[in-house]
Amino acid sequence: MGLLFICPTMTRIDETRFAGDHYLGRPADAQDKIISRRVELVRRIPGFCGKDLTLLEIGCGNGATMLLLHDCMKHCHGVDIFDHTTDFAQQVNERQITNCTMQQADIECEELQGQYDRLICFEVIEHLRNHHHVARFRKWLRPGALCAISVPNKWWIFETHGAKLPLLPWNRVPFFSWLPTCIHERYANARIYTRRRIKRLLEECGFEVVDMQYITAPMDVLKEGPLKRFLVKYIFRHHTTRIPFLSTSIFIVAKNKPS
Repeated sequence: MGLLFICPTMTRIDETRFAGDHYLGRPADAQDKIISRRVELVRRIPGFCGKDLTLLEIGCGNGATMLLLHDCMKHCHGVDIFDHTTDFAQQVNERQITNCTMQQADIECEELQGQYDRLICFEVIEHLRNHHHVARFRKWLRPGALCAISVPNKWWIFETHGAKLPLLPWNRVPFFSWLPTCIHERYANARIYTRRRIKRLLEECGFEVVDMQYITAPMDVLKEGPLKRFLVKYIFRHHTTRIPFLSTSIFIVAKNKPS
């Protein structure tokens, strides 16, 4: 799912005063470390994968993540607000994958067909016009369905989605995300979450939070070279971390509660 352009005159990003338009950002590629980390974390969830289970990905981009999970699922279906169907079709044809499909749709106002056993949704919730629309996901999930979700971590040093700040052309200012929510969401391109905030949101929307972890920063945006190799090898080596300042995202495992 792409980024959102937030109108500079907005006071904050919320369900009542949202005034921006979606614009297309670059989907993560299969070779990006953040993709491989998410996939590995999904595979580690007890009982999440299975040849008799169907998977729905909300905000699938070009399908990179779901195409790395297709071999352990019965069927995978992705949906994104932007049209990546041509790129997706090319990947599916080249790799002769037959159990994956995708569609373009705005999940905040359009309906999807069917119900699924599993759901993945990575770095999407923060872009929704109303993040309480996460409750809509439940209509497309069977009772007890497991979900793997990630959202940007407030305590990472840099603003992961950028912000439009007066007099500052560089939009990834250090520690900007640490500011109070009312200030951050006045200028940020997307919301940001603490563990408490995302847990509260998911529970309000009818999910049971089973587990939460901090995803270690993948260093994908850092230029290749000695510094990046050192950081990846010694500081950002593992998929998860207990240190919030070393994490770009929060990884949540949740369950769809029976109605």
